Amino acid sequence: MAMMCAGAWILLLAFHIRAAEGQTVQMESTKSGFVGSQVELRCIFVNSQPPVKISQVTWQKFINGTKQNVAIANPALGVSVLAPFKDRVNFKHEAVRSSQLEDTTIVFSSLRLSDEAAYICEYTTFPAGNRENMVNLTVYARPMTLMTLTSPTIVARPQKRKMTVATCLSANGKPPSVIRWDTRLKGEVQLQETRNANGTITIRSNYIVVPSRETHKQKLTCIVTYRTERIMESVVLNVQYEPEVKIEGFDGNWFLNRQDVQLTCRADANPAVTIYQWKLLNGSLPSNVEIKNNTLFFKGSVTYDLAGTYVCDATNVIGTRTGSVEVNITEFPNNLSTGHEIPQEQHNPGAAIGGAVGGVVLLAIAAILLFVFLRRRQRTFKGDYSTKKHVFGNGYSKAGGLPAHPPMPKNLQYPDDSDDEKKPAQIGGGGPGGFEASEREFDGDAEDLKRPYFTVDEGESREYDERTLAFQYDPEPEIADDMISQTDGSVISKKEWYV
Repeated sequence: MAMMCAGAWILLLAFHIRAAEGQTVQMESTKSGFVGSQVELRCIFVNSQPPVKISQVTWQKFINGTKQNVAIANPALGVSVLAPFKDRVNFKHEAVRSSQLEDTTIVFSSLRLSDEAAYICEYTTFPAGNRENMVNLTVYARPMTLMTLTSPTIVARPQKRKMTVATCLSANGKPPSVIRWDTRLKGEVQLQETRNANGTITIRSNYIVVPSRETHKQKLTCIVTYRTERIMESVVLNVQYEPEVKIEGFDGNWFLNRQDVQLTCRADANPAVTIYQWKLLNGSLPSNVEIKNNTLFFKGSVTYDLAGTYVCDATNVIGTRTGSVEVNITEFPNNLSTGHEIPQEQHNPGAAIGGAVGGVVLLAIAAILLFVFLRRRQRTFKGDYSTKKHVFGNGYSKAGGLPAHPPMPKNLQYPDDSDDEKKPAQIGGGGPGGFEASEREFDGDAEDLKRPYFTVDEGESREYDERTLAFQYDPEPEIADDMISQTDGSVISKKEWYV
């Protein structure tokens, strides 16, 4: 009997254990919302079979290791929301007020940064005891984004100092934003981060440049990235600067009697130039000049009186800057391609005559040089003398070889048109052993050697040194069409001559 009673108690205890295991509190592990928004914290009790009795449901805020009651639902006492949540927290379902406590979801309205914490939903049951679960609530703060210029007008100073020209601000954000710049203007970025007492963070990004004429009208775009959002704002710089001056109109070709010349003073300035002043260094402006706004008009023809250094002073509210140009006057145009014609009275007859005489002299010098060149070419012929055919004895021989003939007579006579190259002294010589000496000194390959050749007539002869040698100058032999006569009496083929 005792054993039977013990077994019954064991079965009853196991039943209660299984029943307790079937009771759960269902909640989301995390929840988030933005400041000022509304958020629900869900809490559902899953009862067991047979069900247990719910005595009370309590919502608690758990922060820094401590618990703070937020809202209580009791079947006998009703619903109660405690301060400071009284005006912002409510149970979602009205059934809670009628003791139906299976769903005790609460709703936060006008969420605050201070609401960020872990929240516990606790069920008190009988006889199973307490069951609870917890959700972590995160509160975000969307930042206020603002992009501003340091001042509406930025002035470029001659000292060229760096300054902040624009600021991009992401204020009171949670979590902090990321700021970057998009611009073609080169500069430096200065970042500042401030943690506020309420847990938000303020990010300030300054863009620093040296204001100048080049920075005017440059666009700056600030890109703020907050979580998954991108916020973009742009500004255009308004930089004031002194005039940048240059003078236009002088093309380097102002000559006497040229018409309609002028000089214009150009100034790049912000704000615009209000005063232009002209002057001529070391003198006064010509009497024929007319000033209209920023332009000098020179009436009539150009004269030497217009030469000098012209200066233009341009002034705006920032300051005054100067530009200058050196004007020189020439007698004639220095570039005919400009389209300016030389006036008829400027033509110089003396110059034309001098040019003609110079041309004749140049032609004469060229003719002399051509004659000398051709003469030298004949004397320094580099061809093959084997192509020259000479009449000698009863046949033809080459100029390069030494023909076999008796010593030349000393009293040999030549026609009047013979040149120095045909003199006997160059062949035989008049001294002792004339022929033998000349034979030793003879160089058959010398290019400048020229020697006479004669036509020998066998019918006419006279005795000389016991040998017979007839001399007679026959008329010049007929030259073929493809041969050219040389000054030494020889002929050469045209092919060899033009080599």
